[in-house]
This record gives sequence, structure tokens and C-alpha cells, in this order.
Amino acid sequence: MRRVVKRLKRWLYLGHRWLGIATCLLFVIWFVSGVVMMYVGFPALTEAERRAALPGLAWDRVTLSPEAALSAAGQTRFPRELRLAMLDREPVYRIVAWDGGQHTVSAADGRSVTNIEAEVALAVARHDPRAVRPQLLGAVDRDQWSVTARYNALRPFHLVALGDPHGTRLYVSARTGQIALDTSGQERFWNWLGAIPHWIYVTPLRAQAELWRDVVLWVSGVAIVGAITGLWVGLLRVRVRRRYASGLISPYRGWAVWHHLGGLVGGLTLVTFIVSGWLSMNPNRWFGPRAPTQAMLERYAGVVEPRFNLDLDRVRTAACRALAEVRFGWQTGQARAVLTCREDPPVVCCSPVSGAVDGESVRIAEAARRLLPEASITETVLLTEEDAYWYSHHQQRRLPVLRVKFDDPDATWFHIDPVTGEILGRADRSSRVYRWLFNAPHSFDFLFLLSRRPAWDAVVWLLSAAGLVISVSGVVIGWRRLR
Repeated sequence: MRRVVKRLKRWLYLGHRWLGIATCLLFVIWFVSGVVMMYVGFPALTEAERRAALPGLAWDRVTLSPEAALSAAGQTRFPRELRLAMLDREPVYRIVAWDGGQHTVSAADGRSVTNIEAEVALAVARHDPRAVRPQLLGAVDRDQWSVTARYNALRPFHLVALGDPHGTRLYVSARTGQIALDTSGQERFWNWLGAIPHWIYVTPLRAQAELWRDVVLWVSGVAIVGAITGLWVGLLRVRVRRRYASGLISPYRGWAVWHHLGGLVGGLTLVTFIVSGWLSMNPNRWFGPRAPTQAMLERYAGVVEPRFNLDLDRVRTAACRALAEVRFGWQTGQARAVLTCREDPPVVCCSPVSGAVDGESVRIAEAARRLLPEASITETVLLTEEDAYWYSHHQQRRLPVLRVKFDDPDATWFHIDPVTGEILGRADRSSRVYRWLFNAPHSFDFLFLLSRRPAWDAVVWLLSAAGLVISVSGVVIGWRRLR
């Protein structure tokens, strides 16, 4: 048995040595890029940026009804989204079907808009308040910043530089004319040190979503084994009472002692970071979806036919200042229009939703029963402050928000805007577990830290520094071993 244990230890040491050589440089990259990502996220068009670039809605040119627009687009069901906005100087209906297809129909004459010329894209970009000297840079189908599948229905793009001090570039869809993405010079620079190496966002690989997911899972999985074996070896080699001849608790010297002692101090943190990062890829699809299904949303709407019987004249009378967009939809069988304004809060028109939060919460909660008709509502809470499951970190959360809990087998929660009635999110038991297995240990999304920045920054910097001591020393030791 003693010989067996000795041989197993030998394989443990050898396994950690070569797994460490294979992954130590990755750990350095992950820790450095993770610190960068604390402050610079991957480029995306925020709702505030999108809204600010919308021209004022020209009501006098709108002659087509929403129902006629759905007919012109060939819709057989009421779509996921139906919006009225401007395409430069022309009002258009933007339709997002349930299959992800995008359709644009002129609200002036009912024609389908399918091809946006470069000059029109340039005119669209001029409405952005950041525009100084807009300039066309050419056509883009897929590049480093527009690589994900979420943009597939909008490709290709006209790339427009705004000529502002921040080096902002807009991606204007050549299919629909809407702005899909913006990037700044700072984002483009820092993401090469942040999200791109951290997520292995190599464009040819990321373009194949499932292959990219498998690569990240396997690479991080191998790194997990290397980290766990290292922590194990470090504990086996430490002597606290009967120290080594040098007087240290470690038998090593030079970079090796930094690696050993750093691993004892920060090894658990390193394992936590890499395991939670691996879980972020949802291995084996353990964690459920966080968006409501089509069936849920259609039950909540109460209408599936491609019709809309709301008179546009009634919507016009409710228009707010600097009206930029109107979203049409149904809620429990009643037509409604949400008017988006650049300067004022959204206005809900022509439905029982009045905008009084307290009074409407009960009615919306009753309507929410349609989301899961086979289950009962166990609790309805109006949140006016952030909590552990609804908080702003790298994304802005709306408040107040109505949380409706169900007693279905998945213990599902829905978050609903109490003014507009929009479903903002869905969280079942698995997604709440995911919040504690990924967000909490990987990003340290604890409210007592997030609400006391820079305390959160200091903690993450300190833990990242401990991880860097382990990984940098591992790179040096590995390089010397290879030599």
C-alpha cells in the first residue's frame, strides 16, 4: 500500500507539473484580462445610446396602421416586437418575428424596405448626438465586434465613423437601416487586453458558437484539473510544525517557493475563479433559460393573430415631448402602445395601464397568471431597491420592478415593469443557483461590496494579484523546466 501511495503521489506531482506548464500562461492571461473587464466591457449598443440616436417621430407622414404593416410584412402571428420609428426622415415599422427575422415597412406608403444604401446609412448616423464629421468606412459582414449570432438577421452593415474625439463607429444594418452596434476607440483597444483573450474571442472560432463553447469548456476544464492538483500538492508539501532545514514551511527556493506559498494563500481563490468561469458556459445545459418562452409571452399578451385595433389618432394625443419611438403590443387581450421619449419616462397609451405604480401592480400581477396557467402565484413583491437577484452591475436594472413568484416545479420568478407591463426577466431555481455559482464567486457580485465601491475593486484586485503570483511564478518554473 505504501508503494501504491508513493506511486500515486508521483503521478500527482507529474500531472500537476505538465498541466501547469500547459495552462499557466492561460491563467496569467485570464487574471490580467479579468481586471481589464472590470472597467471596460465588450462593445454593445445600450438602450440609452440607441434612443438618443433616434430622430423625432414625424406623425404627419404616418399613414399606415400597425395592422396593415403586419400584413405587408407577411406576418401570420403577432410578432415579438412591433415598433414605429424613423429611418432618417421616413417613418417605418420595425418588426421582429418570433424566428428572429427582421422586417422594415414604410409607414408612409407601405413598401418593404430591404436594401439600405450607404448614403442613407450615413444620414442615419448623422442623427447620433455624438456625430461630428460622419464618414463611411465601408461594408462589414462580420468582424471582431459583430461576430456573435445576435447580429445575423441584420448583416451586412455599413460601418460609419462619427469623427468624434472618442473614435466612435456605428454599425448600420444594410437590411433595416437601424443602428445595431457602436464601438469607441477605447473599447476597441482595451478589449484586446480584456474580453477577447479572456473569452477566447477569436473571430473565426467565435463565429461557430457551438465549437467555441466546446473549446472554452475543454480548455477551462483542463485548467481546473491543473489548479486542483496544484492545491493538493501544495498542501501535501507544506510543513507547519516540523519545518524544513531552511526554517520555511516549504521545501522550495526562488520562484518555486513563491509558487508554493502563493498557492497556499490564493490557491482556493484560483480554483474558485476557474470553476465558476467553467460553469458560466452552462456545461451539459444544467442551467435553464433566463428569457420567457414564446408560449409564455403569447399567453400574457392574450392575442396571437397579426392584428392591432388601436386607433393611431388616440396614440398621437398621448405623445410626449421628443417622441422617438412607439412600441405596439397586447396585454391580456388589450391593445397598448408604449411611447418612448428621449427626455421623459415612457408613456403607456390607450390601455388600462395608467402609470400609477402601486395601483397597477395588482392588475399586472393578475395578468401575470397567464404566464404559467398551470401554477399558482405564491408571492407578489414591488421592489423599489436592488436586492441579491435584481441589481445593476455591468447592466442597468429598472426600478421599481414587480416580482411575481410561482409554485411550479421550477419555482419560477418573473420580473415585470409595473408601469408598462413588460416582462423584464425570468428566473427559475437553476438560474438563481447559477447566480451564486457564477456571478458571486467569479465577479464577486455581493451587494454589500457593490454598494461600497471602491471596496469591491480593492477585493477583486487583491484576489487577482494573488492569482497572478501563482500563475506568473508557474510560467517561470514551467519555462525553466522546458529548457
